[in-house]
Amino acid sequence: MAMKKSNKLPQTAAIKQILKKCSSLGKKSSNGYNSNEEAGLPEDVPRGHFVVYVGENRSRYIVPISWLDHPKFQGLLQRAEDEYGFNHDMGITIPCEEAVFQSLASMIR
Repeated sequence: MAMKKSNKLPQTAAIKQILKKCSSLGKKSSNGYNSNEEAGLPEDVPRGHFVVYVGENRSRYIVPISWLDHPKFQGLLQRAEDEYGFNHDMGITIPCEEAVFQSLASMIR
């Protein structure tokens, strides 16, 4: 029986990709302007944060990178990777109800 090779990165590698994408957030370019616009990143996302989309309506949330260390958020990331993968530029889509995400967010804060 042949083993199917997965296209998914290990979760730690995926998290590193997220951090790499977020690392330029909020940095100033050499001309003194915010480099987010030049990099195609939204200007409303502060340094040290990233965007997730949650629920059926894909509501947008800006969350701190520190949440990546939280076990419950890591569980959501695993579900997101399983369902959607991490190879897109808009942010991470979290497959859960918005009320569940909001409850989790209030516990993490």
